[in-house]
Amino acid sequence: MTTRTQELSDLGVSIWLDDLSRERIDSGSLAELIQTRNVVGVTTNPTIFAGAIANGHQYEEQLAALAATGVDAATAIMRLTTDDVRAACDVFRPVYEATGGRDGRVSIEVSPDLADDTEGTIAQALELWAAVDRDNAMIKIPATPAGVPAITAVLGRGVSVNVTLIFSLVRYAEVIEATLAGLELAAANGHDLAGIRSVASFFVSRVDTEVDKRLGDAHPELRSKAGIANARLAYELYEQSFATPRATALLAAGAHRQRPLWASTGVKDPALPDTLYVTHLAVADTVNTMPEKTLEATYDHAPLVGDAVTGAYEQSREVLAGLAAVGIDIDDVTALLEREGVEKFTASWQELLDTVETALTGAKGQ
Repeated sequence: MTTRTQELSDLGVSIWLDDLSRERIDSGSLAELIQTRNVVGVTTNPTIFAGAIANGHQYEEQLAALAATGVDAATAIMRLTTDDVRAACDVFRPVYEATGGRDGRVSIEVSPDLADDTEGTIAQALELWAAVDRDNAMIKIPATPAGVPAITAVLGRGVSVNVTLIFSLVRYAEVIEATLAGLELAAANGHDLAGIRSVASFFVSRVDTEVDKRLGDAHPELRSKAGIANARLAYELYEQSFATPRATALLAAGAHRQRPLWASTGVKDPALPDTLYVTHLAVADTVNTMPEKTLEATYDHAPLVGDAVTGAYEQSREVLAGLAAVGIDIDDVTALLEREGVEKFTASWQELLDTVETALTGAKGQ
């Protein structure tokens, strides 16, 4: 029997899990999801690692060893997280090889406190790439004003990049421009373009949460429509941008399209279908990164109907026009979400630093 996750994969959607921990790797849970749920990649962020390290006993021995060397919390985090990502890359190696490098990817993010620091982002991205030392890793760089030029520089060094925290079509256009420039720079630097992969993480559910808050009880016909409309128009922009002569020349030289990745696909409103951001954004040449709850719901009962995106561009424009007509400024919404996204990850990063600092102090006292 063909499962729903297999149907989604057959449509051209790569399912990546939005979660990673040492326990998941060591227990075989990650390998099982590859075999039974069509999972072909993993994304991580500071929030995920903060929870994994705070709640996982698997880190205690390494933390004790690190404490004995006298390293600070930031250095310890680098060791802990890159070890996990390296191990996950090894689990995904067969997927990476079977897909010619398209999937089997594990993403690790630069520190959120570098979101406004271009040079710092570039330096840490290269440091993380060297530390993980696996060609199926991806380095996550936020699409902030300072992050966008870092995308070009890091791709130009032959490093695969996952651009994260994209909310607006305007910023996404800047990301695509930075990506094309990065691939051109990589070619000029003598890198094999075929070995470089990139995805652009476009956030979905948070857009609905903010727009619906602004709508209140008014205009129920517009509720929970903005996130999907915004993402569908991002896919239209993707199709257009990678069909230009500039992009076509890069593809002819061996480069790959930067696939859209649907992020924040867990449904926040319990009144909505729990696979809403999977079924309504199902389309070829995309990635959907899912929390495990969404993954299981997709496997169990997602009502897939094939391509749900490419025929819906005009409808999506009508949704955004309808929101504008009632005073919802989508540009203001997405600008707020970008700021909040950085703030939330920065808070999680601080939580992670505090958790590891406490663990290192405790280990020294034993």
